[in-house]
Amino acid sequence: MNAAAPFSRIAASSPMPAYIRARGRLTLRFAPTPRGTKAVAFSETGGYRLKFPNGAGCEAMIVNTGGGIAGGDGLVLEAACEPGATATISTQSAEKIYRAQTDPARITVDLSIGEGAALAWLPQETILFDGAKLERRVDVAMAADAKLTLCEAVICGRSAMGERMESGLLSDKWFIRRDGKLVHADCLRLDGAIADRMERSTAGKGARAFATVLRVAPDAASFVEPLRERLAAAPLDWGVSSWDGVLAVRLCAADAAALRRELVTVLAHFSDCAVPRIWAW
Repeated sequence: MNAAAPFSRIAASSPMPAYIRARGRLTLRFAPTPRGTKAVAFSETGGYRLKFPNGAGCEAMIVNTGGGIAGGDGLVLEAACEPGATATISTQSAEKIYRAQTDPARITVDLSIGEGAALAWLPQETILFDGAKLERRVDVAMAADAKLTLCEAVICGRSAMGERMESGLLSDKWFIRRDGKLVHADCLRLDGAIADRMERSTAGKGARAFATVLRVAPDAASFVEPLRERLAAAPLDWGVSSWDGVLAVRLCAADAAALRRELVTVLAHFSDCAVPRIWAW
């Protein structure tokens, strides 16, 4: 078909042409200044923008002007924290991943954290609609004494809207290197009949939302017992473990609102990681 053909001539079942797919790239660098940590350099391309809310700390907020991500769309984010800097990266809203006809959406996150620096990656939830396909990869390179707080939450269909993600794809890969050594690798793949798989007792036991929080820092092990005590009465399934300077918290819930409430309480334990105000609702 001619690329210039009007949209009315494109059959509903035909793949969307590549030239209308969204491609975005964000680069960001934080550095300490006499007035605290500041974003000293950044660039934006595609439909993504960076905003910097006024607050007690340094926060960069990602805005997707397209309102969501469809199959074939892509985002690359590269962020660096220079030695001694402390910063948070968040998103304006939950990221919506729409149904894909062919190619999956792709998100690549590349974080660098220098000596004595602290970076929190705290995007709001990723919402997967029925038929959505997402491939995401997070790579972190950090100094031996740096601190990383990383949180990702996924919602498989908004139950309050009567939605259910019957099938699709989620491929999520995280690789964290400290002082050049791989200290954490996390690979998740849900493919095909996701709703049926999440019903299984060995998977989600009917959960519609799940999240992982990682704390990679010299103080990681000190949070194990306080978090276990706090989550003991939580209305969801959870697990807290720590090894070699890595803390992992995993949450799984039938209700997305309950998941968010517990995420906020978990993140509040880290004094260098203020929960973004945009999370409040």
